[in-house]
Amino acid sequence: MFTLYGIKNCDTCRRARKAMDGSGIPYQFHDLREDGLSAALLEHLLEKVPVVEALNKRSTTWRNLPDEQKQGVDANSARELLLANPTLLKRPLLDTGEAILVGYRDGDYDDLQG
Repeated sequence: MFTLYGIKNCDTCRRARKAMDGSGIPYQFHDLREDGLSAALLEHLLEKVPVVEALNKRSTTWRNLPDEQKQGVDANSARELLLANPTLLKRPLLDTGEAILVGYRDGDYDDLQG
C-alpha cells in the first residue's frame, strides 16, 4: 500500500487523491496539518528526497516566516523548520516503498500498480 503525504485542502493533493481513487490504487493519506510530522517520519522522507527538494519555498508558510529564519537555510536548519512547520514540505509526497514522488501533475500516477 502506498502512503500519500499532504494536506486535505491543498488543490494539488486533492487532484493526486482523485487520481489514486480513480485508478483503484490502495493508499493511506497522512495529513501533515492534522497528523503532524515526527522526526522519524521526516528522516524517512529525507532518505529518498533531498531536503532541498522537500522544502517548499513557494508556500505561504515560507513567505510568512521571518527573514532571519529564511536566510542561510542549510540541511540542519531546514530539518528544524520542517519539524516546526510541516506544511513547509512540498506536497503531495507519494511513498511507493521504493521511491518518493514529489508533487503531482496529471498522469504522474498512471503507471502505478497497487
